[in-house]
Amino acid sequence: GLGEDGPTHQPIEHLWTARMIPGVTLHRPADGLETAAAWADAATRRDGPTLIITSRQKMPELSRPAGFKTSDLLRGGYVVVDGRDAAGAGPDVVLVATGSEVGVALDAAKRLGEKGTRCRVVSMPSVELFDRQDAAWKASVIPPGSKRVAIEAGRPDGWWRFVGECGLVLGIESFGMSAPAEQIFDHFGLTGAKAAERIAQHFGLAW
Repeated sequence: GLGEDGPTHQPIEHLWTARMIPGVTLHRPADGLETAAAWADAATRRDGPTLIITSRQKMPELSRPAGFKTSDLLRGGYVVVDGRDAAGAGPDVVLVATGSEVGVALDAAKRLGEKGTRCRVVSMPSVELFDRQDAAWKASVIPPGSKRVAIEAGRPDGWWRFVGECGLVLGIESFGMSAPAEQIFDHFGLTGAKAAERIAQHFGLAW
């Protein structure tokens, strides 16, 4: 989001570097409510340090589905858009994102939905907290066997265990661009329009 400052302000490796440190819990919140939950987690932890990675650009407050509980925020990953149809059929694709890219995932899901693809959007502000949940919660958020996509403005490496070898990770693997944030995100394909097109092409969906 600090594209004008060039590659020195494109810390694409920092998120997974921090996530790999034993004992560290990292939060990358997508809105004010997730930020408050991250702070609450940091203030009450007694078993290790907490990192809160916020974005500099403006981001909208998320709308959450019926049945959402604020305690879900401390499970590390939760459903923002369910993606089921009126008959109860599950989502065709699950989009997992963090921070500012949750908005990208929501936009991509809307665009794919207009083409007939049901999309679930999952916000995962803390991989570490999600890893500590039981199997039932994980499966309720990311259904086993589903088509999966991860979206994060950083190195994609750590996301493959969530999406599987047939999944898709939209991330960044290089430095060097210097431009306003909107142009940077467009260049790296991290916009709703470009993400939707990549997802459709990858899974052979209508587009």
